Amino acid sequence: MNFRKIAALIAAVGTLFWLYTFYFIAHVPPGDGSGFQWLAVFPLGMIFGIFFLPAWLLVGLGWLPRFTTAYGLCGLIAFAIIWSQLLNEFPKAKLY
Repeated sequence: MNFRKIAALIAAVGTLFWLYTFYFIAHVPPGDGSGFQWLAVFPLGMIFGIFFLPAWLLVGLGWLPRFTTAYGLCGLIAFAIIWSQLLNEFPKAKLY
């Protein structure tokens, strides 16, 4: 089993999801018009910086591939927890 490729795949999934969150937040219904939905980028950016930037570095250097795989999975779990909480906070689209 090539853990370096798996770690790279996990880091890519985490990075793509992080980029997708910007697209999603940009298309959230305005709600009260305050723009507070953009505050969600801070915890998501922290997760990216804490888990996926080091994962990319370790994958690039080829160091600790099993640890990097596990660390990246922890990052995906953190994304899932935070994102599920944020989805409950975003205003819902009103369908008439």
